[in-house]
Amino acid sequence: MPAREIEIINKLGLHARAAAKFVGVAGKFPDCQVRIGRNPESLIDGKSIMAVMMLAAGKGTQVHLQTEGAQQEEAMAAIVELINNKFDEGE
Repeated sequence: MPAREIEIINKLGLHARAAAKFVGVAGKFPDCQVRIGRNPESLIDGKSIMAVMMLAAGKGTQVHLQTEGAQQEEAMAAIVELINNKFDEGE
């Protein structure tokens, strides 16, 4: 089960549009559980837009990601790429 810490680097953080993109990428892996949280002990469902938005993860927030199941490595890579690309928002 891949897990890692990553910093939210886009200007607005995990706001509604970014959360929707996150959930969209996570949803591309239906047989993989995607979890995100501020620490490994408080992970939430990364496929739930309401749960992701409730993290209120602003710019500079460190989040813990975890994937488990079929295509877990691919799911982790896709989510990390999305975050590193600033949710395709350019800033």
